[in-house]
Amino acid sequence: MSIAADVTRNPFTQIESPAVGVTVEHLSKSFGTFEVLKDVSFAVKPGEIFVLMGPSGSGKSVLLKHIVGLELPTSGKVTVDRRDATEETTREHVRMALVFQAGALFNSMTVYDNLALYPREHRIGTEAEIKEKVMHALQILSLENASQKFPSDLSGGMKKRVAIARALVMEPQLMLYDEPTSELDPVMGATISEIIATLKDEYHVTSIVVSHDRDLALAIADRVGILMGGKLVFLGTPAELQAPKDPRIADFLNPKIDLKKPRFKRLET
Repeated sequence: MSIAADVTRNPFTQIESPAVGVTVEHLSKSFGTFEVLKDVSFAVKPGEIFVLMGPSGSGKSVLLKHIVGLELPTSGKVTVDRRDATEETTREHVRMALVFQAGALFNSMTVYDNLALYPREHRIGTEAEIKEKVMHALQILSLENASQKFPSDLSGGMKKRVAIARALVMEPQLMLYDEPTSELDPVMGATISEIIATLKDEYHVTSIVVSHDRDLALAIADRVGILMGGKLVFLGTPAELQAPKDPRIADFLNPKIDLKKPRFKRLET
């Protein structure tokens, strides 16, 4: 699937401004006595696609919330473009967009109005300028014919693409994706992966992707981090990931099912 848009002018005037880096320093997070993140440190370079993987419950989404400033660290620090992620001024100086796992579209609004909501609420441009940006974003994602549809009329893959288009309207320097290929068939998952990679190549945004999808990580990531039990147990390139030294990582990436040793016993009545 090609996602190139046939447009004569790019209305995104800010999106190609310098990409930003993200630094996570000795980050720990506890909820009560339960420690979710344990002394996690890594850095994401400007313009990089960084994929964060790990089993369910390993702390990936919690870490993502720290990067966008929705969670306060128990200890440690997260900086975006060398600014504290918890400070309101950081979100004023750095344009960030989060693509939620379920899309988080407003069901009572058309696709067009979902995309137009942010610039309208923040009074960014005239209605004509907003329309130009919205339609450009929809064209990039091959969704221009869906502008007047409601989310209930869309497939799962289309909802994901609309969510990405909505993020683009914000002209972000940093894009964060929470499980962008979950619940999608392999073909649509590959399409979403292609979109993420193309947005980096064409708009130079920094991308952080939380995902279980090994194929996505190997295909588009510049570097990969793996969380297990709240700890960062791997940090490296996709090539290094294909030959992991840690057997836990090998089991996670290539799980084996042994039907001769069932995990669950039949319940006795």
